Amino acid sequence: MSDAPHLLTEQDDAILIAILNRPDKLNSLSAETMALFEQALHRFRDTPELKVMLVRATGRYFCAGADLRGKDEGGPARTGSAIREKHRLRLHGMHRIYDEMEAIEKPIVVAHHAACVGGGLELSLSCDFRLAAKSASYAFPEGKFGVLPASNGVSRLARIIGPHWARYLIMANLPASADKALIMGLVHEVFPDETFSEDVMKFCRHLAQQNGEQMGTAKIAIELAHDVGLAQARNVERMANSALMLNPEYLAGIERYIQSFGGKSKDRE
Repeated sequence: MSDAPHLLTEQDDAILIAILNRPDKLNSLSAETMALFEQALHRFRDTPELKVMLVRATGRYFCAGADLRGKDEGGPARTGSAIREKHRLRLHGMHRIYDEMEAIEKPIVVAHHAACVGGGLELSLSCDFRLAAKSASYAFPEGKFGVLPASNGVSRLARIIGPHWARYLIMANLPASADKALIMGLVHEVFPDETFSEDVMKFCRHLAQQNGEQMGTAKIAIELAHDVGLAQARNVERMANSALMLNPEYLAGIERYIQSFGGKSKDRE
């Protein structure tokens, strides 16, 4: 049995890379994996120099799901309410971690080089961007046991790909190739296996060069706009931009843009 950490971290300039590292267990999510992942997440959140977090994995699977052979926190739940509380509060802190991933005002990218199953897909759904290699695939095997993926697998999945394709993955219990996942809207890009690592890093470096205030505000505004009606969604846009357009960086950038065309701002006319 390997004594290697279940998760490794690396830093590439402004990019923090978290690497699932249990290849002998198909990167199933253990208590150690989730504890180390949460530490990396907090480091990303609390370090201004870090602009992007990238989640990757080693081995022939991206992730085979939750580690069902690990120690069950608090023992088995025997009532409906106990099961619901177990999902909310235990499971190695997954719900708390996924909530934090969605709240952090910086982009989180996940790169699937191979099969991404069950809990691995649920973790990925809380990332802002999902990138796939051609050989990646996706599935929720929970249906084979007569249950639902209940840590993002219904709630976040339906929000991202809609009920139409959520039925395909959950009710029909059918897998999806990388290309089908792209059609579903489950992933943003599919890259060739041969250039996958390079393509992923190019994408992350592009994100790292974007305006941090704009991206953080956009992350909040997009979620809010999705939840409210059209009129209120427009108010979300207006409120968000009213803050961004007072940013000295924005004002200086607009001034440079105007000057590049030989013009002058109205404030100086």
